[in-house]
Amino acid sequence: MTTDSNQKADIEYRAKLQELRDTIDSIDNDIVSLINRRLRVSQDVGELKKMYDNKVLDKSRENEIMQRLCDLNQGPVSNTVLQYIFSVIMSASRELQKPLRIAYLGPEATYTHIAAMSHFKYSGSFVPQKNITEIFAEVERGACQYGVVPVENSIEGAVNHTLDLLFESDVKICAERYQTISHDLMSETGDIRDIKVIYSHPQPFAQCRNWLQRNLPDVVLEECSSTAHAAQKAVGRKDAAAIASSKAAQVNNLKIVESRIEDSSKNETRFLVIGKDAMPKTGKDKTSIMFVTSHVPGALFKALEPVAKAGLNMVKLESRPTKSENWSYFFIMDIEGHLEEPRIKEILTVMKHFCLFMKILGSYPIQEQELK
Repeated sequence: MTTDSNQKADIEYRAKLQELRDTIDSIDNDIVSLINRRLRVSQDVGELKKMYDNKVLDKSRENEIMQRLCDLNQGPVSNTVLQYIFSVIMSASRELQKPLRIAYLGPEATYTHIAAMSHFKYSGSFVPQKNITEIFAEVERGACQYGVVPVENSIEGAVNHTLDLLFESDVKICAERYQTISHDLMSETGDIRDIKVIYSHPQPFAQCRNWLQRNLPDVVLEECSSTAHAAQKAVGRKDAAAIASSKAAQVNNLKIVESRIEDSSKNETRFLVIGKDAMPKTGKDKTSIMFVTSHVPGALFKALEPVAKAGLNMVKLESRPTKSENWSYFFIMDIEGHLEEPRIKEILTVMKHFCLFMKILGSYPIQEQELK
């Protein structure tokens, strides 16, 4: 065979191979779409089972499906391989049919619990955790699909522990939730004249300082780990009260002494929903990243310059010590846009050249703030 013939045969071979590969890619696209479609229908089945309190696992139904698929099979795949493929799909379906487990900063009736219920409604079971570290741990090890953590308050500022854990953890930000914070004073009797001691978290004490000084200047203030815990401590004591949410009063059968005692009506906390899933683009999204720049003059400016040149809206920029080195900081930045957008990918690629470290925390839908 001549050289020309060899080249012609090679070209023909490559063209046919590419055509077959393109066909495989097209089929794979259909398979992925159909698998996800099947899983979404399976989720609907799970919701129906939950509504009628039916069990998730139904072996007779799974056996029936396997037999029907084997009857349909005309090869070349063997029934054994076919059954293995569908056993994996059905295993994924069972996982989806299980109710969501959402970790939150407990106990019941904390503001984090209220934010979690506001976001997820009744689509899962809410699992209280003692601290923010445990919420991250539950999500990381898969015990809970999602966690809800406070990240900043409009009056008190950032929740630094959450920022530090975002730096250290592999979880993603899946959503945000702005929750109006309103503090009520509650007690067993509902009579302000009975109150000798008030329990609450340090933040509500700070946020209600003026009201307390005007109305209860001589009362003892005792700090608790959470507002919900404060409400629990006030139960059974006629001389005690708590500053907490109205939900905490309801849960603990306490009477409201005074509602909305916070000094500022514009008190709002931003919560993050953390998980392992990447969120799809909605058209109105936010991307959060963390990065560390070189410790040289102009390093931060050079890292942020691509964002400014692209005309992107940077809605947040905050710094935190890295803890690994004195006077070294990581920055947290929120920009409008989704990671799937080419312009966001391009900007982050350029930024990396000026960063010692960069971590994408996630892209997720923007939630409008409740307070304006």
